[in-house]
Amino acid sequence: MSETLTLPVLPLDDEVVLPGMVVPIELTDTEIRGAIDAARNKGPGQVPGIHSEDKAQVLLVPRLAERGLASVGTLAVVEQLGRLPSGEPGAVVRGVSRVRIGSGTTGPGAALWVQGTVVQETGLGGRAAELAKEYKALLVGVLGKRGAWQMIDAFEQLDDPSVIADRAGYASYLTAEQKLILLEATNVVERLELAIGWTRDHLAELDVAEAIRKDVTEGMEKQQKEFLLRQQLAAVRKELNELTGDGDSEEDDYRARVEAANLPEKVHEAALKEVGRLERTPDASPETGWIRTWLDTILEVPWNERTEDAYDIAGARQILDEDHTGLDDVKERIVEYLAVRKRRADRGLGVIGGRRSGAVLALVGPPGVGKTSLGESVARAMGRKFVRVALGGIRDEAEIRGHRHT
Repeated sequence: MSETLTLPVLPLDDEVVLPGMVVPIELTDTEIRGAIDAARNKGPGQVPGIHSEDKAQVLLVPRLAERGLASVGTLAVVEQLGRLPSGEPGAVVRGVSRVRIGSGTTGPGAALWVQGTVVQETGLGGRAAELAKEYKALLVGVLGKRGAWQMIDAFEQLDDPSVIADRAGYASYLTAEQKLILLEATNVVERLELAIGWTRDHLAELDVAEAIRKDVTEGMEKQQKEFLLRQQLAAVRKELNELTGDGDSEEDDYRARVEAANLPEKVHEAALKEVGRLERTPDASPETGWIRTWLDTILEVPWNERTEDAYDIAGARQILDEDHTGLDDVKERIVEYLAVRKRRADRGLGVIGGRRSGAVLALVGPPGVGKTSLGESVARAMGRKFVRVALGGIRDEAEIRGHRHT
């Protein structure tokens, strides 16, 4: 038969205390201090099976923002009064059993008094013992990842499935709502199944976080190792150059290649500036790869090689007629374009300020109508080399012009 008790209510905001837990409580709040004082003024409790004849008893009731006061609380005894490590007045309470809250009643002091019934647990048996062993193994794994060996030793000594299930109240990875669900569950098997499921989810999160941390650590260690090796390699090369008198390095090679390339004045200045940046940039920096790629491209460009244009208008029309039947409008427009270029060249206007005319032939049409072959014919008529650059799918000008030095 369940025991009926009359107890002062000590509300806990967003906090849940399960039976068996020992927790400190600050007495700075008037409501909490009133509940402790009322319990002490009433005198010792008389709960069967609880050796608390000389200790005050209170009813710890969770008060969550979403639900308000819970319908089930925890009978607790006040173990000690004094000051907390922070210097504030406090009390140490120990949860004893679950109590279902009934109607309000009167009592000494300013606290809220209620009548409650001690909840009798169910579900004890072989299934509960098996689940308790499984939960112990999972919780030992969680505590082992945190290095809490003393807590593991204390937890290993527990045998009662109900006590083991209620130890979930100490789990920092459980929310107050989850702990309240455990407090309201009177069946031990149900509590253990809930605790096992939540602990498995937490272990999976810990494994993922550990894998990410390991990958990041290994990546950082690899970068640091590569940086140190490159610095050592640079130091060794420097010592060898000083001993052998051979000062040729990769940077010196680029500088020599730039000097020997006979580049245009502006290009020469820009290339030497980038060589200087390469000499000052650590090998581990991604900038070195970009600078080398840019310098290699600049040195490969045929700056001083040029093909002179041939402006034989009649010959160009003949080549266009040989390569293409019809397309008279297109061929006439191309011949006009070549004639204008020839007239500008005859008058000395072919190159002005280092640049030619900005006019560009644009052939528009669906695939297969002869745009590329017309371009080949124009190149053959002018004595120029023909290069086809496919830009299908290009949507960003940066893919053509490049980002920075790429």
